[in-house]
Amino acid sequence: MQRRDLSSHGPSVSALGLGCMGMSDLYGKAPDRRESIATIHAALDAGIDLLDTGDFYGMGHNEMLLGEALAGVPRERYKLSVKFGAQRGPDGAWLGYDARPQAVKTAVAYSLKRLRTDYLDIYRPARLDPNVPIEDTMGAIAELIEAGYVRQAGLSEVGAETIRRAHAVTPVADLQIEYSLISRGIEDAILPACRELGIGITAYGVLARGLISGHWTKNRDTDARDFRQHSPRFQGENLEHNLALVEKLRAIAEDKGVSVAQIAIAWVLARGADIVPLVGARSRSRLQESLAALDVHLGADELAAIESAVPRDAAAGERYAKPQMATLDSEK
Repeated sequence: MQRRDLSSHGPSVSALGLGCMGMSDLYGKAPDRRESIATIHAALDAGIDLLDTGDFYGMGHNEMLLGEALAGVPRERYKLSVKFGAQRGPDGAWLGYDARPQAVKTAVAYSLKRLRTDYLDIYRPARLDPNVPIEDTMGAIAELIEAGYVRQAGLSEVGAETIRRAHAVTPVADLQIEYSLISRGIEDAILPACRELGIGITAYGVLARGLISGHWTKNRDTDARDFRQHSPRFQGENLEHNLALVEKLRAIAEDKGVSVAQIAIAWVLARGADIVPLVGARSRSRLQESLAALDVHLGADELAAIESAVPRDAAAGERYAKPQMATLDSEK
């Protein structure tokens, strides 16, 4: 397994991380539990040691699933990256964010129990709580680090100013944020700020929730539990436009003898050694496809051809629905 330093002051991690959200929530029908656990084990066997979850993924289900899958696995074999703060009701409804210091400490206590561990490697607020100064939230994480419950602090979906303020309180290991061929907004201010401060990027959505995986089709059925039913990029004319971009990417992938997903992941890997893509594989077959992207080497001409086929800002539709976009400090 290739490895990357997550930041100038962060841990060394596998060049790909496993995003576990889809094993519990938000992508339609419930995945097969045994296949999910088998996929986690296959990731570990392949050398992936960065596992990403959130306490609100399935309202605790994802953490419990990981806790079960990791039972008996030596703790030094994996690193847990955990998000907190998103509030949900028993019906799954989104209720806002809570990143008050007391909420931070309560949330970590429950996460430790569900994950069956004594510490979390990286702990991060899922979004900026507009009612709580980021300094207060990061101060609470710093206290958890001092107490040994957390190893390092992270951030998610925040802008450059917030990154600087947070990093001044306690060193930030990484920023988790969407980054893909069709979501490149971080390149303007956020990525430069992170590089100036020595903060790594864990990139989620590298396949745009499957949209640029090469496996999505216009007539694919989704059920009411799949949030892509409400995602602008998956709707009507937007979807047709975006799938046309994928076909351009497919032509490049076929010429190289690889899959569309592998080209898309390889492009993110090529953006810098301080970027670690999170792949949201829910099955061993999808995991194996993603792992093969590590062997896809893109030369300057190939990178230029990819970016010509899918130029920056070429996608139709925002990456989230309007109410969700309004919660993103990274988009302000």
